[in-house]
Amino acid sequence: MLVLTRKIGEKIIIGNNITVTILDGGRGEGVRIGIDAPRDVAIHRSEVVDAVSANNRAAVEGSTGASAAESPEQLILASLGLAPAAAEPAEAEAADQGRTD
Repeated sequence: MLVLTRKIGEKIIIGNNITVTILDGGRGEGVRIGIDAPRDVAIHRSEVVDAVSANNRAAVEGSTGASAAESPEQLILASLGLAPAAAEPAEAEAADQGRTD
């Protein structure tokens, strides 16, 4: 890992087409940076990548016991906590027939 000290307004150039500029600092522990890169270069915060990866792993692990009636979209939404997980097979069958036990 390369460790550099930069002042506000100073830049770091990565390769031929990525520029990192120090925008602001000194407020608590955070430093604001600006990144100028081509659109085809993906830039993500590591905590977001970690959270998405964890949710994807949980979705894959949970899909092994998933009902065949669940669509991939339902599995993804459930793994992200945006939709409830599918009902148990007996409950799902009863709901499909318009009745409850």
